[in-house]
Amino acid sequence: MPHARQHAHQHALTRTRERRHRLAHEAARLMAEGGIRDYHQAKLKAAARLGIHDDASLPRNREIEDALREYQRLFQGDIQAEGLRQRREAALRALEFLDSFDPRLVGPVLDGTADANSAVSLHLYTDDAKAVPRFLEDHGIPAEARTRRLRLDRTRSVDADVWLFGAEDLTFDLTVLPADALRQAPLSNVDERPMRRASAHQLRDLLLLSDTCGTTPGARDR
Repeated sequence: MPHARQHAHQHALTRTRERRHRLAHEAARLMAEGGIRDYHQAKLKAAARLGIHDDASLPRNREIEDALREYQRLFQGDIQAEGLRQRREAALRALEFLDSFDPRLVGPVLDGTADANSAVSLHLYTDDAKAVPRFLEDHGIPAEARTRRLRLDRTRSVDADVWLFGAEDLTFDLTVLPADALRQAPLSNVDERPMRRASAHQLRDLLLLSDTCGTTPGARDR
């Protein structure tokens, strides 16, 4: 009997792993094809489509991100790579333009999962709440104001000002954070670890690396 129970337990674990795998890849497909950027929304929609409703089968965000990279490599190939390169080059110009705010590139354009719906997301650092909108206005750039809640660490959150504008047929998403937040990145909604960030210098190195290798590596590859 103990052997039978162990076998049944192992079979249940295998089924759960298989469901997690299926859900991760379905969520990745929905993100790649449907423009969904929220991992939680993607996994719930995938679960509903596949009729899988037990919490143990829900994949982690990192599993979905890995599946998304695989999907893009297999089914979007050169098109996704070209779009990513375009966004990274535009991001570099934006980082140089916004240099006075110690800007950093974050999000899908940096990690390599950007698609046609992805904005170029930057974090800017200043203690003057009006400095960024004043800068944009001085340069004749109309921008839409929003707010976004970010977790600075395990205990602190901040409602940050966000400015959205269009340029080069792309959307730019600027999140304004206090100057001292430059010391440590906010927590990622993918794995709750500090976000990956890149300065202009680091992004130039990433672009150079992709030229040398003939690939478009993500931030994890650096």
